[in-house]
Amino acid sequence: MFFAAFLALFNWYTFKHIADRWGWVQGNLLLFWAVALLYFAIEMYWLASALWLPHHRGARTPWGRKLFEAAHYASFLALGVFSVQFMYTFAGDFIGTALKFIAPHAALVFDAYNLSVVCALTGLTVLIGLVQAHTHVYVESVDVPLKNLPAAFDGFTIVQISDLHVSPMLGRDYVEKVVALANGLTPDMMALTGDFIDGTVDELQSDVAPLKNLSAPSGVYFVTGNHEYYWNPYAWMEHFSSLGLRVLANEHVVIRKGNEGIVVAGVTDYSTARSNRPDASDPAKAVAGAPAGLVKILLAHQPASFTAAEAAGVDLQLSGHTHAGQYFPFTLLIRFFQRYYKDLNRHGNTWLYVNTGTGFWGPPLRAGVPPEITRLRLVKTQ
Repeated sequence: MFFAAFLALFNWYTFKHIADRWGWVQGNLLLFWAVALLYFAIEMYWLASALWLPHHRGARTPWGRKLFEAAHYASFLALGVFSVQFMYTFAGDFIGTALKFIAPHAALVFDAYNLSVVCALTGLTVLIGLVQAHTHVYVESVDVPLKNLPAAFDGFTIVQISDLHVSPMLGRDYVEKVVALANGLTPDMMALTGDFIDGTVDELQSDVAPLKNLSAPSGVYFVTGNHEYYWNPYAWMEHFSSLGLRVLANEHVVIRKGNEGIVVAGVTDYSTARSNRPDASDPAKAVAGAPAGLVKILLAHQPASFTAAEAAGVDLQLSGHTHAGQYFPFTLLIRFFQRYYKDLNRHGNTWLYVNTGTGFWGPPLRAGVPPEITRLRLVKTQ
């Protein structure tokens, strides 16, 4: 309810900004605010469906499901358009207020064009975001230098998929596209670093089914993200296991090549770290008992695991979660909330790579941050 109240307040601010600067509104106030109220209702549909309506209710037929998916998509798109418009509106008002003190004449000129510029920037950002979210998955290639990497693993490749967010908006077709692209990179191993779903097993099992076709000679490994914990993580871990994925829940495996090996460990989502639940995220527990001296790779959905990962002697942590802000202008703000939010980073003795997300969550926009699959190559250094 608090979220709905804040959203209503921000909507009022944004629409009032339009009303104050668009002459047509003055003679059509009732119609304008009726449209504004309808727009807000469309925005709120996704929240109502998440809290009170089971997914696909009334969607027992293909047409029923398509109608539900269209409504879900329209709601999140409306929220995305609003969020971009709100940020540009706020920035414009901030600049306009500053100009009133610095250059009053310039402030008058700025205010005359304020609404037009805000709407143009909003439209451009949303168009770019839609195109980047739906047209191409970008492959990011990264070399990771590791001093104690065994010679047999020099050049070992890992394909990372993260934050796929299979849902009423991203279904089976998209999953098949991602699987084909990942398999086409012919990696030695695959790392699936959580937030793969937004729904229950019953609702999405058909959509995630193509994941069973992921293939890598050294295995396909999965760890939970915070979104799995929204939708019964244990059911999803069991289901992903049935698809042939090796689920790592505070545990590890040793990948061998002859007499040499590396450790691949995985933890449950960081959100459980301070809980009393038996599966609370614990990097130290994940690598406990691993052979001494081997390179340790940790799959951890949230980058925030880096402190515990370094303390546990992890050489490389693979994470996702941040989406790097997902779309502009939130791509500028994410750095204030996440210390490590994209690309390859160094924290003490641990490398940390943060995948920016293979799908999207919420608004179907990825302006400035296209969907990513990562191809990491381990490189032996002196």
